[in-house]
Amino acid sequence: MIRGPGRSVVSLGRPALLLLLALGLLWSGCGERPAAGAPVTLVFKHAKILGPSDPVPGLLRRFEAEHPGVRVVSEALTWSSDEQHQFYVINLEGGTPPFDVMMLDVIWVPEFARAGWILELTPFVPPAEIDAHFPSAIEPALENGRLWALPWFMNVGLLYYRSDLLARYGFAPPRTYDALVEQVRHIRAREGDARLDGYLWQGKQYEGGMVNVLEALWANGARLLDDAGRPFPDRERARESLAFLRGLIESGISPAWVTAADEELTRRPFGDGRAIFLRSWPYALDLFELPDSRVRGKVGVTALPRLAHGPVGAASTGGAHLAVSVGSRHPALAVELVRFLTSEAAQRAMTEGAALRPSRPALYHDPALVARDPSLPALLGLTERGHPRPITPYYLMLSTTLQPEFSAVLVGRKSPERAIADASVQIDHLRRAIRP
Repeated sequence: MIRGPGRSVVSLGRPALLLLLALGLLWSGCGERPAAGAPVTLVFKHAKILGPSDPVPGLLRRFEAEHPGVRVVSEALTWSSDEQHQFYVINLEGGTPPFDVMMLDVIWVPEFARAGWILELTPFVPPAEIDAHFPSAIEPALENGRLWALPWFMNVGLLYYRSDLLARYGFAPPRTYDALVEQVRHIRAREGDARLDGYLWQGKQYEGGMVNVLEALWANGARLLDDAGRPFPDRERARESLAFLRGLIESGISPAWVTAADEELTRRPFGDGRAIFLRSWPYALDLFELPDSRVRGKVGVTALPRLAHGPVGAASTGGAHLAVSVGSRHPALAVELVRFLTSEAAQRAMTEGAALRPSRPALYHDPALVARDPSLPALLGLTERGHPRPITPYYLMLSTTLQPEFSAVLVGRKSPERAIADASVQIDHLRRAIRP
């Protein structure tokens, strides 16, 4: 089954259990401390932090101040999530990774736990600390009640719109895609600007494109997999969803170049005032409100619309988790660093300085944060309605297998019916290949 097995991710033998017990004792005694004259270095790998400022260096200096004799080296990875994943796999499979703490895309956590690359955190994290995060953020980090990572920040798909243009023509933010299409046609006809695009989204053959397809399926009440891992339980609704995405391009509501576009390639033209609607993540909101932004004060955000059979706001959740490498020479200190960086205080600092949103719902009502970002309370409701992508150690394999099929529909090389049939065959083959 694609959804994953019913047993624990890693079978711990007696040595591993003794190690965890020893680490638990270290933790209860306020954690590992470096011996006198023997400074400890922890290496933290993470993606580049977008936004007005990067709070990570300041947070790491605070951690060092609270842990004398400990130095934390922060090493940024490339922007590409595919390249980040490749870096981790190469180093972790080698058995001696040159890092202690790693930032993981939420979809990688089950895979890394199954591979035995990350340390189980269950003995070190109290239940109240786990419950402080969005359930949809914690769910991908759990397997049979065992915790493998902690959420660092949270994402959810959003619909951005030009509030000035909608107000000029008396439109409310669209709740359906039919309304979105109607508004695009009306506004473009009245504006008379051939450079004004209608709806921008991410259709490139990569994980972001997969997310956009999943959101189209959910918007029409369809699913990629049923509870048993079988593909496309409602094929007609799935066909309608793919046909809708292709129709956006054929009709000119979306430009043809979205089939090669990622988040930044779509954010920039919207930020330059050259589009009416954009599907993106929360980080873009901060960038649209920078002092030199051409759309400052002209952008609204709302839930993704629905198609005929689905709910409004059927958006994918995303974000990043922090995990500890099983190869760390200082696992107890590495766990402390993870807990520190995912704490309420650290997430508040990340929200204040970076273009990120917290995984702790309580911070969406924090008076100081709301004063800086009045959109937080609205984002809370949108985030709570988000959908996690299929939670399985094999998700990346599944996504990589299906991306060419969906991309072929978007660029017009395959019909939705053919792509769904071919994708179903590939999913069934994958299920047989991974069945224990």
